Amino acid sequence: MTQDALPRLVADSLAEHLRLMPSVVVTGARQTGKSTLVRELQGAERRYITLDDAEALGAARTEPEQILAGPRPVTIDEVQREPQLMLAIKREIDERRAAGRFLLTGSANLLLMKSVSETLAGRASYLTLWPMTRTEQLGLARCGVWDQFFEAPPQDWLEMLGAQNLPKEDWRALARRGGFPPAAIQMRTDRERAIWFDGYVRTYLERDLQSLSNISALPDFRRLMQAVSLRVGQLVNQTALGRDIGMAQPTVHRYLNLLETSYLLVRLPAYAVNRNKRLIKSPKIYWSDSGIAWHLSQQPEPQGALLENLVLQDLLAWRDSGSSSGELFFWRSTLGEEVDFVIESGGRLLPIEVKSSRRTRLSDTKHLRTFIGEYPERSLPGLLLYDGERAEWIGPDVLAVPWWMAF
Repeated sequence: MTQDALPRLVADSLAEHLRLMPSVVVTGARQTGKSTLVRELQGAERRYITLDDAEALGAARTEPEQILAGPRPVTIDEVQREPQLMLAIKREIDERRAAGRFLLTGSANLLLMKSVSETLAGRASYLTLWPMTRTEQLGLARCGVWDQFFEAPPQDWLEMLGAQNLPKEDWRALARRGGFPPAAIQMRTDRERAIWFDGYVRTYLERDLQSLSNISALPDFRRLMQAVSLRVGQLVNQTALGRDIGMAQPTVHRYLNLLETSYLLVRLPAYAVNRNKRLIKSPKIYWSDSGIAWHLSQQPEPQGALLENLVLQDLLAWRDSGSSSGELFFWRSTLGEEVDFVIESGGRLLPIEVKSSRRTRLSDTKHLRTFIGEYPERSLPGLLLYDGERAEWIGPDVLAVPWWMAF
């Protein structure tokens, strides 16, 4: 099956946004399928322009009003390559505000590019296309069942999970292929994927990165990428990271920001009732795609932290699907007790712990129970995702769930 034949979770939200807003921006890492997604919505009435084309990029720089002129709605791919085009789009919208007039895609987080976000304020809505979820790869335009844990009473969770009827697979195979459509769908062997990921990283370093910031020391940047790939799910200590790879902390800070702006890196904030404290606590670090993380790590087999990464990838797709109101965190107590993920939705909390072991132990639930005891009025029972066969309650407040039944 080709990626063109696989529906994406965000497609319905994109169509809805185009009916409401004059400009819709779809962002995400390169090769997540943005061009395929927007072309499926093209229709004969839309003009399509990609700024990966040298001629179109030149016109965007010298004659922006000219390429936007005309009554037909316009789709512009890779718009981050010429941020000044946003000013012309703003003027066009202010002169004639019509729903769906501009559909823009970008391989950088335009909300983190101040000039862009300010220019389109009130004129655009934003959607993120993350790498494909496992269920999208199976041909289902969906992600995990996270919504249903909030909608169904806990006594119905076992029945709800059984009704999903999702196939079991080795999480290591899923981690190796990741969710970039070419690697996940078109490549058949790890060797083929290694060749593809090599090309992806080279293109990112030599072209995409340079469009965001002039980086001359590309070997240093790649060394940082490898170091981060070995720290999946860990707290970010930029000083220690810089010391380990011989890089100044300000440079580490700048490079991490560029990876995040490019949607390759994800920083997960800590949960705290006080929202200001969430901003000052150290985040944990993940990759947006397990395949590229494993490739960069150069490890012979995916380690348990990449199962955590896979869970986060699915949670991100759920959060940014356009139909969810959830927020994602991890939790860490002052004593160092930690819960891998916390979903906050509708004032309630769902704590999630991830284990790559095939069996569960009562001790695996300790930190989940500590969290539930800390927030008894708001917390749902905890989930312990593991690499097993059966979903079962471990006491009244923790449900052990094989990861493949959840997503």
